[in-house]
Amino acid sequence: MEGSLHASNDVLLIGTETSELSALINENKELKKLTRELDAIIENSYDGIYITDHTGVTWKTNSAIERITGIPKEYYIGKHVDTLIKRGILKSSVTPKVVKQRRTVSLVQDNYAGKETLITGTPVFNEEGDVEKVVTNIRDLSDLNELQAELSKVNELNDKYKRELALLKNKSDRLDGIVVNSERMKMIYDTADRIADVDATVLILGQTGVGKDILAKHIFTNSMRSKEGEFIKINCGAIPPDLLESELFGYDGGAFTGANRQGKPGMFEVADKGVLFLDEIGELPLMLQVKLLRVLQENEIQRIGGTKPRKIDVRIIAATNRNLKDMVEKGDFREDLYYRLNVLPISIPPLKDRRDDILPLIQTFLKQANEKYHMTKMIDSKLKDFFFTYDWPGNLRELSNLIERLVVTTPKDIIKMENLPSEYSESNETAISPTPIVSLKEAAEMAEAKVLRLAVEKYPNTYEMAKALDTSQPTIVRKLKKYNLNCKKGEEYE
Repeated sequence: MEGSLHASNDVLLIGTETSELSALINENKELKKLTRELDAIIENSYDGIYITDHTGVTWKTNSAIERITGIPKEYYIGKHVDTLIKRGILKSSVTPKVVKQRRTVSLVQDNYAGKETLITGTPVFNEEGDVEKVVTNIRDLSDLNELQAELSKVNELNDKYKRELALLKNKSDRLDGIVVNSERMKMIYDTADRIADVDATVLILGQTGVGKDILAKHIFTNSMRSKEGEFIKINCGAIPPDLLESELFGYDGGAFTGANRQGKPGMFEVADKGVLFLDEIGELPLMLQVKLLRVLQENEIQRIGGTKPRKIDVRIIAATNRNLKDMVEKGDFREDLYYRLNVLPISIPPLKDRRDDILPLIQTFLKQANEKYHMTKMIDSKLKDFFFTYDWPGNLRELSNLIERLVVTTPKDIIKMENLPSEYSESNETAISPTPIVSLKEAAEMAEAKVLRLAVEKYPNTYEMAKALDTSQPTIVRKLKKYNLNCKKGEEYE
């Protein structure tokens, strides 16, 4: 609206607030409120946080970074990470790696203030799918190590009471000395606790050295069966087939030449009221698979040379690193036995797929080795970083054995990269050696072929591969033809 006052020769303008303008004002207030809240969250984080754009220029940081690095947070703003590295403020940065690899990247290093830190960079993508910013989280491991040491002292004071309480409850609050820190392992052990008193057969799957026997013992320890029976373990692949039957089922007196006159109970009888852990079940001969199936169906066994069946009350936990489904298809494993065993399957991932467990495991194994050999060795942060990124084909067993070996063979108190055995040193040099320059097209095809090879190993058909890789099934079929790859089950191309 507009009006005029001619007497005073002044002009008076009168405006009205529309609904659109009111909405914009409210939206602006909400955005300012949201910005204040986000700033408060970032500022009050105990971990150091700094955010860069995709080029590496610092956009935002918080006060915690000053506590960790000793450098005021304002110093970082607007500076490129390369400049901070050149000036000695940062030793290295994950930002270029995050932008290049388009995924979360972590590394362990000593910072400018000499503190051991875990640095994790996470990409933030824009609407076009490009990396727009990188959010880096800096965790002060030295503080955590001190807290862990204090906690260890407190736990040592309470060990006596814990042991007495464990005896009363018939449960163990300790996971047999094994760290369960990753979400996947927490879920596995939570499942194990819930099925501890369910007398169904358990089948534990996983690579060699992932801790299948430890999980089996944990299920027994936390079950009511540990009050009355024993945990008996037998490795089906370590005993010759002609001796394995007598070990499992026992024999009556005079059953064969050289047999004990009084006979001998087998492992099934010894494990009565308890748990029999059949490790490497995939190595069980077909003849014994038939007898095991009868045990599972009838809850009774018959000794070699015996005439009467014997009733038993045994829970079976089996484990294998082999693919029993493939063995069934090839006729190497009975299908009916497979389904009898596969009532409660638990698959333990390899160590490389649960890296959150690696650093705590290092501390656990190092403490055990130091106590065993009466030493006080420590591990350098660069070596921890190598451990964190190494793929560990031997899993927990390899990590434990390597740390024990380093504790024994390293002459100084600090174990460093140069103390690694030659086979690991060569692996490290290969990993960091420069890659030959190739065309962008060749590089893209190499990466594509690598991802498809991993998918072929993990998924049984092209439909599941397409779902996992977020593309269409015909595209997967075409790409597999291009790189001459086949599905595990020999699925025909369509």
